[in-house]
Amino acid sequence: MKKVITLLFLLASIGMVRGQSSIINSKKFSINKDTVKKTNKVVEKVVEPVAVVPDTTVVETGKFVFFKKNCHASYYHDKFNGKRTASGKRFDNKKLSAAHRKFPFGTKLRITNEANGKSVIVEVIDRGPFARGREIDLSKRAFMEIASNRGGGAVVVKIEELQK
Repeated sequence: MKKVITLLFLLASIGMVRGQSSIINSKKFSINKDTVKKTNKVVEKVVEPVAVVPDTTVVETGKFVFFKKNCHASYYHDKFNGKRTASGKRFDNKKLSAAHRKFPFGTKLRITNEANGKSVIVEVIDRGPFARGREIDLSKRAFMEIASNRGGGAVVVKIEELQK
C-alpha cells in the first residue's frame, strides 16, 4: 500500500510540475507583450517638390591626396555623347565626368589646370584615354571650366584623388 501511495504522490507532483512549466512558458510570452496601449497620432504633411537647378554645385567633403602632376588632359568628342561607358553609365558631355586607365569607377578626382589654377571635381566613369601621352579624358563641360584657351584641345593638369 505504501508503494501505491508513493507512486500516486510522484505522479501528482510530476503533473503539477508540468502544469507550472506550461504556465511559466505562457507567461514568458505574455511578459514580452506590451500591456500599455499606445496611440500614435499620424500627422500628414504636404511636402512640396523642390526644384533642383541643373547647375547646382555639389560640395565634396574629404581629403585630397596628390596623385600626379604635369599630366596631359584632353576632352571627349561630341560623337561619344549618349553612348555607354565602360562602367555602364551613359556618357553626357554636359556632366562633370572623366576617363582614366587605372582609377576605379566612381572615384572622385580634383583636376587642376597648372597654367591658371582653376580646378574641377569629376567622377571616373570610363576607361581611357588611349592616345599616347594623355593621362585623363574629361567631359567637355569639365574641360571648359578649367581651360584658359577654349580653342585648345589639351591642357597640362594636376590630378588629386578624393579620400573620404
